[in-house]
Amino acid sequence: NDAPALSQAHVGFAMGKRGTDIAKNVADIVLLDDSFNSIIIACKYGRNVYDCIRKFVQFQLTCNVVAVFMTFMGGMILEDSPLNALEMLWVNLIMDSFASLALATESPNNEVLKRKPIKKGASIINTAMFINVAAMSIFQITVLTVIIFYGDIIFDVPSDRELEHYVWNDKVGYHFSIFFNIFVFMQVFNSINARKLKRKEKNVFKGIFNNGLYILIQSIIIIGQLLMITFGGRAMRIQRLSIMQNLMCIGIGAITLVVGFLVKFIPVNIE
Repeated sequence: NDAPALSQAHVGFAMGKRGTDIAKNVADIVLLDDSFNSIIIACKYGRNVYDCIRKFVQFQLTCNVVAVFMTFMGGMILEDSPLNALEMLWVNLIMDSFASLALATESPNNEVLKRKPIKKGASIINTAMFINVAAMSIFQITVLTVIIFYGDIIFDVPSDRELEHYVWNDKVGYHFSIFFNIFVFMQVFNSINARKLKRKEKNVFKGIFNNGLYILIQSIIIIGQLLMITFGGRAMRIQRLSIMQNLMCIGIGAITLVVGFLVKFIPVNIE
């Protein structure tokens, strides 16, 4: 009930039942049940929400850096983007709506209470996140650049590099369909990497099945991507890929997990 102290505190708590109206007005959080256990719950959920925001920011920064770079490079070198408008719409849906739902719904655990508090003025993007974003962006850009210039040779399909505004037929579109497929699956596996922010958290699959919504959203993305690759056709300017080609695209995308694991061994003095 010390209103002056509550107003000066970083986070002021007041009791909802026995607290004074003045205290409740100046407090940041009001305990409706007057239970001190609620303070622990509030701290746990508050730290969990902060972590979820950081996971989403790390994932989206990587995805955006790669998408913007590949679109820019396509416009400068190929005079056309390797991703068409509908594909970019799907990528943005994965980056924004799906990613926010998947990464922001992780359940809190008592481990978050054991760490030191984050300073009030600390940046939401710490050094570890910056290294993760930089390393993953470089890796994805490198792979996708190779696919643009050598993907037709690797997958033994006709090249789409010099077909500006090409007329649709059964001989074009395979190359950039493969590019699109690999790009999406890289984001699918990178969202798994984004679940764990700390460098000591090497196992990114730990607790993944505790979040049913995350599994559901990932399943929707994977099934939706395979349906588009199989039935997109002329409407989406996507050619149907074979089972082997799809497996190769998924395999290349899965390398993202290996890179994410290795990045955590970079010898820098950060958490």
